[in-house]
Amino acid sequence: MCGLDALRGLAVFLMIEQHMGVWLWHGVGKGKMLASAWPLVAFNALGGGAAPMFITLAGVGTALLARARPTGADGVLVRRGLVLLAFGYLLTAMTPSWFSWGSWFVLHLMGFAMATAVLWRRLSDRALLGLALAVMVGAIAVQTAIDTPLQLTNELMRDSSGPGGALRLAFVESQFPILPWLGPFLLGMVAGRAIAAQAFGRIAWLGAGAIVLGGGGWLVSQLVAPAPEGFAGRAFAIHLGFFPASIAIVGLLVGAVLLVIAWVSWRDARSPISDRHPMVVLGRASLTLLLVHVPLFREATRPVGMWHGMGAGATLAIIAGFLLLAVFLCGQWQRVGYRGGAEWILRKLGG
Repeated sequence: MCGLDALRGLAVFLMIEQHMGVWLWHGVGKGKMLASAWPLVAFNALGGGAAPMFITLAGVGTALLARARPTGADGVLVRRGLVLLAFGYLLTAMTPSWFSWGSWFVLHLMGFAMATAVLWRRLSDRALLGLALAVMVGAIAVQTAIDTPLQLTNELMRDSSGPGGALRLAFVESQFPILPWLGPFLLGMVAGRAIAAQAFGRIAWLGAGAIVLGGGGWLVSQLVAPAPEGFAGRAFAIHLGFFPASIAIVGLLVGAVLLVIAWVSWRDARSPISDRHPMVVLGRASLTLLLVHVPLFREATRPVGMWHGMGAGATLAIIAGFLLLAVFLCGQWQRVGYRGGAEWILRKLGG
C-alpha cells in the first residue's frame, strides 16, 4: 500500500529535519528573539509528529500483516519485533552521546509492541480502544506515584542508576516508554483493521475523538488549574517537548496522525500513489535512514565542528541537500529491492 509507505516517508522526513535542525543550528544570537529564525523554528516544530506517526503506522502494519496471514502470523510478529528491538540497541550503541544501554527510544518501543502484539491482536476493536486508554491513564498514574519530573532532560532519560533501573526508563521515563506510547500502537491496530475493511471514516472519527480528548482535557485543566505535579495536572499538561508525555499531548498528536492516515488511505484506495513517489521511496527505506542519520549527525558532526555550529540558513540548506540526496539514492536502491538495508534484513530474519 503505497499510501502507507508514503506516510512512513513523511515520518522519517520530519524526524530527519527536526534532528538536524536541533543538532546543527547554533541557536539564536545573544539578545535576539527566537522569531528571528522563524523558518527553521517553524519547520523544526513539525518534527514533533514524526515518532507518533511511526508508532501508529507500526500498529497499522501489524494489524494488516495479521489479517493477511491466517496462519503463522504470531511467529512473524515476534521475530520482527525482536529484530526491531535489536536495531534499537544497535542505534543505542552507535549514539553514546544521546543514549545509554537503558534508553528506550522509538525502535525499542515498536519492537516491544510488535513482539507482544500476539497478545493484543485477538482483542476486539472496543477492547483495544479500552486498553489504549488504560495504558495512557496508567502512564500518568505511575508518573504521579514515582514522582517523575515534570520535565525530563536527556540525562534523566538515559540514567538507569536510580530505583527501578532500566525498567523504570523502559516503562515510564525514557524518550518513548511503554507507558503511554503503547497506546498509539494499539490505536494504529484499530486503524489497520478499518483500512482492511475500507472503513476510512472510522479512522477519521477515532482521530477526532483523540483530539477532543487531548484538547478538551487541556482546556478543562486550564479552567480548573490543578496542581502541576498532581494527576490531573500531569494528565493534561502541554509543554515544549513531550517528555514525559501527557494524555493531552498524546491525544492531540495521535489524533492528527489518524486523520492524516484516514485521508491518505481513502485517497490511495481511489487513486493509488506511484511507488516512485519521493515519499514512498523514503518510506521504504525509513528504518535504514533512521539508523544512518542519527549517528551521522549526532556523533560525526562533533569532531568537524558542525555540532551546534551552523546558522539557520546553512542548517536549512544542509537539511535540504541531505534529504534530496536520500531521495535520489533510495530511488536507485529501490531497483534492487533495497538489498542489504535494514528493511531487507528485517524481512530476512523476521519472515
